[in-house]
Amino acid sequence: MGLFGKGKGGGLMNVIRCDEKEYLVWKWRPQGQDVNTTSRENAIRYGSSLRVKDGEVAVFVYRQKDGVMQDFIVGPYDDTIKTANFPVLSSIVGMAFGGESPFQAEVYFINLQGANQVRFAVPYFDVADPRLPDYPVPVAVRGTMTFALEDYRGFIKLNRLADFSLDEFKRQIKDVLVRKIKGLVSNIPLKFGMPVVQIERQIDEISEYLEENLKERISEFGVKFKHLDVGAIEIDKESPAYLQVKDLTGDITARTMRAQADLNIQNLKDTQALNMENMRDTMRIQREEGQYAQHLQTQQGNLGAYSTGLQADVLKTAAQNLGTMGTMNMGNAGDGTVNPAGMMTGMMMGGAMGSQMAGMMNNMGQQMQNAMNTPPPMPGVQYMLAVNGQQTGPFGMAQLQQLAQSGRLTKETYVWKQGMSQWELAGNVQELSALFAPACPPPPPGGMPTPPPPPVK
Repeated sequence: MGLFGKGKGGGLMNVIRCDEKEYLVWKWRPQGQDVNTTSRENAIRYGSSLRVKDGEVAVFVYRQKDGVMQDFIVGPYDDTIKTANFPVLSSIVGMAFGGESPFQAEVYFINLQGANQVRFAVPYFDVADPRLPDYPVPVAVRGTMTFALEDYRGFIKLNRLADFSLDEFKRQIKDVLVRKIKGLVSNIPLKFGMPVVQIERQIDEISEYLEENLKERISEFGVKFKHLDVGAIEIDKESPAYLQVKDLTGDITARTMRAQADLNIQNLKDTQALNMENMRDTMRIQREEGQYAQHLQTQQGNLGAYSTGLQADVLKTAAQNLGTMGTMNMGNAGDGTVNPAGMMTGMMMGGAMGSQMAGMMNNMGQQMQNAMNTPPPMPGVQYMLAVNGQQTGPFGMAQLQQLAQSGRLTKETYVWKQGMSQWELAGNVQELSALFAPACPPPPPGGMPTPPPPPVK
């Protein structure tokens, strides 16, 4: 601090400024003055020079009969003290003195730019694992909290500027941090289901959790909470409780892993058994369908012989009946003599039945010849599909074509049929390649182009 010069009345002109490098609140005193708020210390000549850097605010505190009044000068500012810039000062400096008399004011500089840090260390405290509440483990937490002063008017309402001590202010914040962090960390294993022996590995997650829960409490000091960094979470690994918990949790983890492995193996076995059962059922159905198709094919091939046998039985019966027609009673006396009328009738009926039998024989021969010359029907192709790890089917070619058109069957779908050694991609099966042929493109818009008219001769 320095002297600016002498006024008309012989008073000293002051240069009011702050040259401190690290501070939050700093009180200005004239050169040569130490402590205590005395009238001499607070006497400032009107016309003295005031310099406020960018990121600072100068607070002039006037203690009058009607209370405490304040002028706030926000930097950057470098000028002489004038009533035009000091609304409160203009009302208390009497023009009767010609602006030469000193006025009483305390001057404080508040740092709005720097980020202040509070280092904290929470000594060992008990944290219990939710699975083993009877074995609390000693845990310590160390870190840094960063804050800044932005709302200086609100800060002044909450804190005394006259005897403000940054160290004391940080101590108050530190006490709150230690108490709150201790309570929050103690409940982390229960809240997040986290084993206490693994808590030191979750520094980032715990930092974010603490930061979110400390913002509102720190703002009550009139400062802006920036962030909180947990530097370390330490467990007393020499304590009997830690050793006991480690053994118990290790055993629990091992048993859990074994149980999970056994369950996975059992699930795999069940899945394989289910797949084998599905495969057996599929093979059985395909075998039964093949046998039934072969049976129908055999019946169709033997249909002609079967019909011939039936017709031969009919003709045999008709011939037997024809042999007795000669003895039919056509009005004779019943003495066993030949009846001419009956014989003629029998001959006529025999000729008719003979013609009928000849026709039937010709038809049966033709049917048998046709049956022998007609090849059996082609066996239907049946494919199994693998969809989402499960086999479906079997499907015929017509069904496969519908599935390909709907997009459920693609070149990347695995297929299998009898005779294939393993599952194969549908795009690699030549028999199915026609299913994935590109569709005919639509005709060009407007139809076929109109040919130009012939030249005029």
